[in-house]
Amino acid sequence: MSPRMGPAGEGPQVPDNDPKDAMGTGGPPGGEASPGPEGRQPSIFHSIKFFVLCHSLLQLAQLMISGYLKSSISTVEKRFGLSSQTSGLLAAFNEVGNTALIVFVSYFGSRVHRPRMIGCGAVLVALAGLLMSLPHFVSEPYHYDLTGPEDLSQDFKASLCLPTTSAPAPAPSNNSCSSHTETQYLAVVGIMFTAQTLLGVGSVPIQPFGISFIDDFAHNSNSPLYLGILFAVTMMGPGMAYGLGSLMLRLYVDIDRMPEGGISLTSKDPRWVGAWWLGFLISAGVVALAATPYFFFPREMPKEKYELCFQRRKVLTVAASSVGKGEDSLKQGSGGSPEKQDGLAQIAPDLSVIQFIKVFPRVLLRTLRHPIFLLVVLSQVCLSSIAAGTATFLPKLLERQFSVTASFANLLIGCVTIPLAIAGIVAGGVLVKHLHLGPLRCSALCLLGLLACLLLSLPLFFIGCSTHHIAGITPPPSGQPGPGLFPGCAEPCSCSLDDFNPVCDLSTRVEYITPCHAGCTSRVVEEAPDKVFYTNCSCVEGGGPVLAGSCDSACSHLVLPFVLLVSLAAALASVTHTPSFMLILRGVKKEDKALAVGIQFMLLRVLAWMPSPVVHGSAIDTTCVHWARSCGRRAACSYYDHDLLRNRFLSLQLFFKTGSLACFILVLAILRQQDKEAGTKPTLRSSGQEQQQLMSGPEKKPEESKV
Repeated sequence: MSPRMGPAGEGPQVPDNDPKDAMGTGGPPGGEASPGPEGRQPSIFHSIKFFVLCHSLLQLAQLMISGYLKSSISTVEKRFGLSSQTSGLLAAFNEVGNTALIVFVSYFGSRVHRPRMIGCGAVLVALAGLLMSLPHFVSEPYHYDLTGPEDLSQDFKASLCLPTTSAPAPAPSNNSCSSHTETQYLAVVGIMFTAQTLLGVGSVPIQPFGISFIDDFAHNSNSPLYLGILFAVTMMGPGMAYGLGSLMLRLYVDIDRMPEGGISLTSKDPRWVGAWWLGFLISAGVVALAATPYFFFPREMPKEKYELCFQRRKVLTVAASSVGKGEDSLKQGSGGSPEKQDGLAQIAPDLSVIQFIKVFPRVLLRTLRHPIFLLVVLSQVCLSSIAAGTATFLPKLLERQFSVTASFANLLIGCVTIPLAIAGIVAGGVLVKHLHLGPLRCSALCLLGLLACLLLSLPLFFIGCSTHHIAGITPPPSGQPGPGLFPGCAEPCSCSLDDFNPVCDLSTRVEYITPCHAGCTSRVVEEAPDKVFYTNCSCVEGGGPVLAGSCDSACSHLVLPFVLLVSLAAALASVTHTPSFMLILRGVKKEDKALAVGIQFMLLRVLAWMPSPVVHGSAIDTTCVHWARSCGRRAACSYYDHDLLRNRFLSLQLFFKTGSLACFILVLAILRQQDKEAGTKPTLRSSGQEQQQLMSGPEKKPEESKV
């Protein structure tokens, strides 16, 4: 759940060669050079501190708009009739544009006007957010009862069991209805996939160019502090995305075009759809405001000359130690040697685009030959797959498993899961920094963290309850009445196959898809408790009444223990973030460190963040027991097998956790073997010298001493 970065840009543009600069004795405090005549105030856009502030806010807003779709994924499914596989592909599609362009950031580096490139990318992200909300405005109003709003009396009778002679007019034929629905469906899906692609393209220059710009023009001692502040603020973005989703989904989807007389739904109704689109508009506006200052920053600014004297500077840098230390290593790898190295990061400025593309595969293969690097990256791929699947579909799992609203599910994730995951990242950085852990102990820490995470995840399989009885879909429990007791009770009702308006028989906890399927012929509204009952139900024992809405879950009280265990497991897995990053930096050659980080994040995108939501969505679709229909087309899933849903989702997570654990076991074994070999070499060398001294008599021949 932590922010993902691409490869940093090239080395410093303005070398700090001035002896006065090195001593910190020149220029005004803060490194702001006076661009004009004496006495003129320097521009705020020549201050690296102001750039750090702007970039922190921009990355916060960018991660908020990127994560907002995950907070409302189940609502988008319900609104437009998407399967979980399609919605998972949609959530992962922003990685397509990002992955296609991120490699070329290493090539362009400091050749471009980085602040303006960041501003242009942010504007593209804002436009992508506006485009994501466009389907709401081009689609027809949401009809939760599948009837037109023009006849309110028909609204009341839409789901009732009516004689064939007095039934409402039939819906349009399947051919015309399907043609219209399919055209609208394809247009909406095409718009959202295009928006996600633009979102990925726009986010490419934001983080790498911002990091390299700060590192180039900040004082060498201040750069880790600024990066610590940057990533500490950035990590709040996903939590704010879920918080925004929690607020927006409490509002009705058509709040801007409410029908006359309002609606009779509440947020607990399974047909409720929240204002998913409003969060994209708000996030896009925030990104656009944060992008404005970047068009006023210069291409280069004076190197900061003064070190900030904060006693607690290390506290801030610990939060981003995994990235901060990586930046120090990147800087050393790109500018530490005056010679031209074979690493791509060193030779990229001297190559053309064609030469860059030709040399990239060779250096990539050389980097992948390092066993430590390859195993750690594979482990991170498994952990990132867990994070991608959890971030996308955990809200939906909570909604279905424990019958909570989408708003409450997002609130739990934003306030519990993400903060604990961030705390795990910080804890990993603290342990690595203050215990001075070497590669062997870093791998041991990762192994312990994943083992504890794995053990903590096992009780989750037993926290939940089975799907309640749904008439005609799930078999009734023994001893309970079912539709089999009343054969043909709903045959004369002419019930629509596309309708979905669930009702619950409170006495037997049997749920019916619509009042029509329960054989109900009348409707009663109690205004005081704001409840709707259906009566005279021929398929219900005693004739009813039945309550509008799905039957409540019998285990809603278990949602908090479930979320707490998931959050603690995520925190333990996040502890491995910093030590695994250090294993990568110390497992490759010095000249390849910059490229290794870029390859690492490229592989994470290609192997984890792109396929994982699709894999999790496909697994969820296999647990559906009843698909909603829209004009003859399969839409979103109405009912899942709760036990199967929980077990398959958690089993997939367990598979990735086991794979990550196995990778770190191999890493630990390789490092221990390397330590043994390194310890035996001095022993062999010293014993060889002693043997030469004993056998160095004048009568000995050189041939004998060789043996």
